[in-house]
Amino acid sequence: MKAVVLLIALLSLSGCSTIKGWFSKDKTGPQPAKLVEFHATKKFVERWHRKVGSTDGHVLQPALTADAVYGVSAKGEITKIDRKTGREVWHVKSKMPVSAGVGAGDGLLLIASNKGEVQAFGEDGKFRWKQFVSSEVLSTPEVADGLVIVRSGDGRITALSEADGKQRWFYDHTLPSLIVRSHAGVTAYRGLAYVGYAGGKLIAIRLSDGSEVWENTVSEPRGNNELERISDITSNPMVSDNEVCAIAFQGRLACYDTDQGSPLWTREIASDKGLSVLRKNIYLTDSAGKVMALDKDSGSTVWKNEDLLLRDVSMPFAKSDVVVVGDFEGYLHGLSTSDGHLVARIRLDGSTSNVAPVEMDDGMLLETQDGVVYSLSIQ
Repeated sequence: MKAVVLLIALLSLSGCSTIKGWFSKDKTGPQPAKLVEFHATKKFVERWHRKVGSTDGHVLQPALTADAVYGVSAKGEITKIDRKTGREVWHVKSKMPVSAGVGAGDGLLLIASNKGEVQAFGEDGKFRWKQFVSSEVLSTPEVADGLVIVRSGDGRITALSEADGKQRWFYDHTLPSLIVRSHAGVTAYRGLAYVGYAGGKLIAIRLSDGSEVWENTVSEPRGNNELERISDITSNPMVSDNEVCAIAFQGRLACYDTDQGSPLWTREIASDKGLSVLRKNIYLTDSAGKVMALDKDSGSTVWKNEDLLLRDVSMPFAKSDVVVVGDFEGYLHGLSTSDGHLVARIRLDGSTSNVAPVEMDDGMLLETQDGVVYSLSIQ
């Protein structure tokens, strides 16, 4: 049963090669929605792109600093890119296969491996330190309050010193026997780290000492068998103002007060992609591929778009008046923040765009699974 669950989890959370095979023409069952024609009122404009190396199926994200972008390949090659021009500044080999990264903050660049090794480099490309945590690392290390916060596959949260990598504290949480293998990390905000766990648990941890501040249940396991009862939180919690929200893989979206963990509202929506927020709305992609906008204060539906069903749609990125999502064929789709209708589309290198872009210079930055970093604007 465990092997079956892990297989299902990988099919649910993996990139384009799995999804394309799963929905190929010689298969029966549901098929991805065909792209609809629409009147484009905006367009994506490529400012530059730079190949940094294949991700080999890992979810690797570029890091952004004041003057540069940093990308990493699964082989452990780190590339510094000028954020204005896309020109390569330097390229170093870490000599470590990479399964997570790049984390950045306070002059450090962090990468990690599936053997639990964490390496730190300076923004000059010079090696600083390395440390081992308890198991494989699949999520980007987080830098906050003088610490490097690392989540490992066994559920442990380890805080390392920025200065030398020495362990400052760790937080351990008991996991169910069957879990979804995911790339969920931690979200650090105002002295706390918010973590979503298997079994639908959302926990706030104090960064100063690793103590638990509060715990809440986003989604209770339910169903007739163990597969149906999986209710893991497989994405990072979203924090905005005094509200923290998390969504379960097969369950519910719930929001809480950040300090006390007091419940604010819940919705019966399932997703493995995660949440983003812009002004008064929360944006998400549900398990079927519907892109939705919800009112941040109440959870009520503002709009939903069903044009991209079963296309392995990424977590949305919202900026100005456009919401951007990627899909398994390497397309980026722009939707109107007002009502969700399609306004723009572009195809990049053809590999999966399953990680939401990050904001950069009045535009966005993202990395495809083939390891190409793109700087784009919307006009």
